[in-house]
Amino acid sequence: MIAGPCPACGDDQFHAIADALAIDDLDRAIALGLLDIDIADTVDGIGSTCAVCAQVFVRIGNARTARLAALAARERYRTREVRLTARAEARARKRSGIAASARTAATPALPPAAAAALSRALAKAASRH
Repeated sequence: MIAGPCPACGDDQFHAIADALAIDDLDRAIALGLLDIDIADTVDGIGSTCAVCAQVFVRIGNARTARLAALAARERYRTREVRLTARAEARARKRSGIAASARTAATPALPPAAAAALSRALAKAASRH
């Protein structure tokens, strides 16, 4: 771990984030502002830094870049899952529509002679009652 801020930068936030990264505590590093800081602007604002702070800035910059890449990948994965689910649902709706129309087409209408015989039988049964 790094022993406190150096006189060149005097910024406790960077050293606290570096300490969290040193013990692989990403949650704490993110809570301390890992994703919110801009290393390039900070280095430009400070000017020259000591060797310890230069290592801190590199370590934080690398961790920030890796975390942002992982978050972007997670977002792309979630977007892909939504897209694939929508496609699957559309295919299922299409299949069910095809199946319903196939059932309707599979039930043939009665031939004209059978339909005439059925209507005569229904009329005869109705006249008896």
